[in-house]
Amino acid sequence: MAQVIVRNLDDAVVAALKRRARERGKSVEQFLRDGIVAMVATDRTAWLEELEHIRSLAPPGAGNRPFPLAEDMIREDRDRR
Repeated sequence: MAQVIVRNLDDAVVAALKRRARERGKSVEQFLRDGIVAMVATDRTAWLEELEHIRSLAPPGAGNRPFPLAEDMIREDRDRR
């Protein structure tokens, strides 16, 4: 098996990795190995399908157009009265 060395990580990053690994009952090495394997194993097509599913949960038109301006909403509300 190959090895990868990551140099010059900030001390705060290493501390956070150690904390997360400890919370999961793993060594930092195993925690990182699991994360890397999961990242590589993620099928791009499945990921895009999941994103499309999430988009489908949004109200119609959301993300397809900008949000209305506050001024336009106030004007519309005044016109209803």
